[in-house]
Order: sequence, then structure tokens, then C-alpha cells
Amino acid sequence: MLSFYIIIALLAALNMLFEFKRDLMMLQQNSYRNQRYRKWLSTSGDSTSVWRLGALIIFFMSLTGFGLELIALPLIGLFSGAHAGVLASKKYKLPLVWTKRAMRIYSVYVLLAAIVCFVAVMIFGRDSITDVFQVVSIALIACYCGSHILIMLANILLIPVEKSINRGYYNDAAARLASMPDLKIIGVTGSFGKTSTKHYLHRILSEQFDTLMTPGNFNTDLGVIRTIREYLKPYNEVFIVEMGAKEVGDIKVICDLVHPTVGVVTAVGPMHLETFKSIENIQSTKFELVDSLPADGLAVVNNDFELIENRRVDNVNCVRYAVKHQQGAQLVAEDISYSHAGTDFTAKSADGWSLKLHTRLVGECNISNLLAAVAVARHLGVSDEKIRYAVGEIEQVEHRLSIKRAPGGVIIIDDAYNSNPVGSAMALDVLAGMKGGRRVAVTPGMVELGERTYELNKAFGEKIADSADIAVIVCRYNRDAIMEGIKSKGMSPESVYTVDTFTDAQKLLATMLKAGDIVLYENDLPDTFK
Repeated sequence: MLSFYIIIALLAALNMLFEFKRDLMMLQQNSYRNQRYRKWLSTSGDSTSVWRLGALIIFFMSLTGFGLELIALPLIGLFSGAHAGVLASKKYKLPLVWTKRAMRIYSVYVLLAAIVCFVAVMIFGRDSITDVFQVVSIALIACYCGSHILIMLANILLIPVEKSINRGYYNDAAARLASMPDLKIIGVTGSFGKTSTKHYLHRILSEQFDTLMTPGNFNTDLGVIRTIREYLKPYNEVFIVEMGAKEVGDIKVICDLVHPTVGVVTAVGPMHLETFKSIENIQSTKFELVDSLPADGLAVVNNDFELIENRRVDNVNCVRYAVKHQQGAQLVAEDISYSHAGTDFTAKSADGWSLKLHTRLVGECNISNLLAAVAVARHLGVSDEKIRYAVGEIEQVEHRLSIKRAPGGVIIIDDAYNSNPVGSAMALDVLAGMKGGRRVAVTPGMVELGERTYELNKAFGEKIADSADIAVIVCRYNRDAIMEGIKSKGMSPESVYTVDTFTDAQKLLATMLKAGDIVLYENDLPDTFK
């Protein structure tokens, strides 16, 4: 009989460990911030899921002692085994990354659960070894029920530790930068377009300088610190720093560390409105980069955005670039023509300079980002020939309006990274301009737009109806808003499909696509959204 209780306790422990891993993954996707994690809990329904409610029922049955050995404990074992199996087999778009911080939180998390079990045994399970395993099983199911509380508590307990560790990393990164006084540091920020601009700038400057850029999504202060400590070499001549922000002051923190001499602001738009609270806060935060530049530095800003155009820059020389609103801009793109081979255009400066360029990239947003990179390259003395060659060799950035031909002759437009109102409209313009087969838009809509989420996704739906022949709406998060926009434009109901996941969307497309069809993937929500 003892072995029976041991097995139940082991199954309960296994379920708890898998659940803790999943909770940690969600905390990580919310930037290790308890406030954001709580907000996700309030909208996801995770705390009141069928699994969670079932566990609570079993837990209270165990407390009453009614049918403990014949009903409650076997139910704990069956529930734990079944749920652990579900968690072990589940696939996630953004799986947990086992960073050192994640391992520290997980360790404290498990320690807290062990303390709960120890206290429960000391109070209720001291009569026999059988009682010990019974109490541990009940305590572990309780830990599962309260796992959200435990992970936030573990995160709070580690705050002093994390601050101390991060301060040490910060000081080390600052010392490395101080040892390289000739390093040219370029900051790139914006509501969108900053990652593509970073890549384009890196490709052009690498024709003349040994250039390093922050990799992947290393665009927070900790990501920049990690880049400096792990990637920066004494022989690097240029360091391109992508600067992301979700709250006022985030850009300033990075600037105070790296002290850029050139700053690029690609866009100011309604991204992360839930955390910024207002578009004015977004504007001031993006311009923290410009405000931090030295008097002999250079600001390069995108005049196509009203909140950039109307923002005065008096502290530093400023080059304004534009594709659409060219009045008042010092660098513009003219004679733009698209073809299956890419885009041809002419970059023209107010000082009379001009350069004809060809790129494999398509889309107005990409031309705009290239203009920013060209402006910085000219400032650093890169020759016209090197600029022309590098622009012609630039590869499409994955998931950012990249175009490829899939098996079966289907053309894929991949714009799945971090959709926004301006970028999504541009992507749909590209889709609308494609010729051949049917045009298919696959999207879950846009997020983190605050109070304007419904309004902007409704407008997005209207744009889909104007640009696509078929619409596939993924997930439930923005479905009502997008569908309202689509219906308002009179798109045929037979051309609109709704699915719960991208896996379901792929299965649907496999049954309908033909050679020549064009599929736009616009945005791909992480696991925190349904």
C-alpha cells in the first residue's frame, strides 16, 4: 500500500514541476514583470481553467477526508498524471529559454513548494510514513492550484539578487565601452522598423567598418549589456544598438550606458499603448535617443510620421528622411518602381546629392528603412559605390515582409513579426499589388494597442477586405473587431475563415491553395494570447 501512496506523490510532484515550467515561460514572455503577468492572468482565464477548477475540487475533497484513500488520493494521481502528460506533449511558439535568471526563479519556486510540503507534513503527517506521502500529495496539488502566487512570490524574493547581479553586469559593460573611446555607437529606435533598419545599416557599414549589431531581440538594457559583454571585440569600429521600449525611460537607460553619437528614430505609432498609456509618452520615449546625443552628433528621423515631423530637434544636427511626406525632409526616395526582382528607386538629398539604387526588398516601409541607413552611411563617409553595392546585396529580414516561393508554386509574404497599424497596412498594400493567383491574408490581428485595440483592428479588417481575396482570422483575441471591419466592406462570407490556431490555419490552407496563390502572414501572437 505504501508504494501506491509513493506513486501518487511522485505523479503530483511531476505535474507540479511541469506546471511551474509553464508558469515560468509565461512570466518570461511578460518580461519577468509581475504586473504584466497578473494582467495576462486576468485576461487569459488560466486561473479559472477546467484543469485548475478540477484540481481545486480534488483538493477540497482531500481536506474533508471523505473517501481520502478510495476517492481523493486516486483522483490526485489520475489528475496529476493526465495533466503532466498534456503539459509534456504541448508545443509552444515561444518555449521557455533556460537563462540563468529563469533557473534562479525556478529553483526558488521549487524551494517554496518544498517548504509548503514540509510545513504540511510537520502539522498533519507526523504519525506514519503513509501519512507523510498522503499529506505531500495533497500539499503538491495545493501548490499546483496556487502556482501563480508561488511564481510571483519567487520573483519578488529574487528582486535584490537580480538588482545586484544586473548592477555588476552593467558596470562591466560600461568599463568595456570606456576602454574603446574610438568606437562609433549608433542607436536605432522606433515603434516599428528598427530591427530592419539595424540589419540594413549593418550590411552597408560593413563595407567599410568592422561592425557589430545587437543580435536578435537584444533591444532591452539587459540585452544590450549582454551584447557588450559577450560579443563586443576590441577591434570593432561601429556598434549598432537597437533600442526597444515599453515604458517611459527605457531608451534613456540604454543611452546612459552606451552614449550614442548617432541616433535613428524610424517611427512613432500606437505600439505598446497598454504600458505607455498615451501616444505622447511614446513620442517622448523614442526621442530620449535624440535628446541624449552630443552636440556634434547626428539625429536621423522619419518625417513620414506626424509625431516625428512636428517634434523639433534643436540639440543636434538632424537629417529628416521621407518617402511620402517629403516637404521639409533632407533625404527622400523618388522614382520608386516595383518588380518581381525587387525595387528600384533614387535617393535624393537636399544638398543636390542623388544615387540610383536597386534592392531585392519590396514595400514602402523597407524603402523608408533603407533611406535611414543611407543617411547614416553618408554621415560616416561610406562611398556611393559601396552604398549602392550593399543595398543591392541586402537580404530580406526573416518575418519582416520577406517574400519566398513555397513548394507547389505558392508565394509567401512573411510579415509575421510584431504587426502594427502602419506596417500591416503597408504589407496589405504589397499583397494587393501582387498579380497571379488569389491573395490570402492570414492574421490574428494586432495587440498592445490599449484602448484603441478594437478600433484599429476593425480598420485592419476593412483594409483586409480591400486587399485580399480570402481572409483567415486566427485566434479569438481580435476576431470580433476584424470580422466587423471585413463585413462592413462587404467581403463575401464564403471568403472568410476563422480558426483557433496557426496550426489549424496551415491545415486549412493545405486544402485550398493552388499554384500562383499569394499568402500574407501578418503577425503571429505568442502563447500569452488565445
